[in-house]
Amino acid sequence: MKDNNDIPKATTNSQSQNKNNDQFELTEAEPQGQARNENQFILLDGATPNIVTMTKQLESQKRLASNIDLPLDARIEAFEDIMESEVGDTSMSRARNLEREIGLRQIFLKFEGGNPTGTQKDRISFKQIMDALRRGFDAITVATCGNYGSAIAFAAMLAGIKCYIYIPENYHTKRTKEIANFGAEIIRVPGDYEQAVEFSRQRSEKDEIYDANPGGANTIIQLQAYGEIAYEIYDELRDAPSIVAVPVSNGTTLTGVYKGFQSLYRRGKTSKIPRIVAGSSYGKNPIVQAFIKNLTNCSDLKREKIKETSINEPLVNWHSIDGDLALDAVRITDGWAANVSDKNMLYYSKMLRAIEGLNTLPASTAGLVALVDHHKKEPLSNDRYVVILTGRK
Repeated sequence: MKDNNDIPKATTNSQSQNKNNDQFELTEAEPQGQARNENQFILLDGATPNIVTMTKQLESQKRLASNIDLPLDARIEAFEDIMESEVGDTSMSRARNLEREIGLRQIFLKFEGGNPTGTQKDRISFKQIMDALRRGFDAITVATCGNYGSAIAFAAMLAGIKCYIYIPENYHTKRTKEIANFGAEIIRVPGDYEQAVEFSRQRSEKDEIYDANPGGANTIIQLQAYGEIAYEIYDELRDAPSIVAVPVSNGTTLTGVYKGFQSLYRRGKTSKIPRIVAGSSYGKNPIVQAFIKNLTNCSDLKREKIKETSINEPLVNWHSIDGDLALDAVRITDGWAANVSDKNMLYYSKMLRAIEGLNTLPASTAGLVALVDHHKKEPLSNDRYVVILTGRK
């Protein structure tokens, strides 16, 4: 592994800015390569954080959790208080206006944008920081293109744990400044996201620090954390819905939700396990491609054909780290996986803002698009459907 001094230093200034459009209209996504150097990816993967203010009680707990001079038990208890009050229990509401728009009844929107940094990544970040504290780690590392790094950096700041965030040197996410403000060290590395994961893993082994990357030794904690989304859906509906639709990238969120419902069913809490539906960027995700081509396992895509845009970046991969697990979940439940376009993701993001009042990341709507497209071709029966929206714009 390269010494840190040999790795290009990160900049913390954002290289991109969201375009706001308050009108609900169907527009094309930004052209690929617009306003960018051909060797740079200008990404809009950032969700809006909701961490400007904290109650006096939480400020007090933060001081306790981050104080390395206090006994570990006291720090863990304080951090757990923060986690329980701030993370999860996100809103789920029936989308009656959306139902009327697409002609399908009983659609419920599970909106993960209510988490502290605006995405579902807070769920696994806080759980892993808690695990790191309990096991005596004083540092954590992860590779990111934006959202996960922000969530890990925030949780690590609250717990007083050092944080090392690896980002591909050609990626410019607006969340770098936020990550730096949380006190994390940003390390730019050559290559793509998957290569950044490898750099981060090597650092964890070399310096014996906690590895929070997907597909690693702590994957089970990530799946359990995402399983809580299924428990929260059950708490609202008192049974499993017919279908749960999820945007998919590495496959970790989808797999965790499936395993959560699997646990509920095995314990007799639900009458069934819902069909799992996955949506991702058109032709740029191994899970969807493996399902469409009826492959036994996920196969890596050609790196040179994977092109990020300001819309699809949170979804695209040439290698889905937990892809086989997600593919199995889709097939076991008789679900499906589908390609979705930037144009449709942007369309439904604007629709949700206009008629349901939710300001979602366009990529977050990939599962919804996959569900609606299927319904248009083969009408679904009246039942209950849950769409997981993974981020706030």
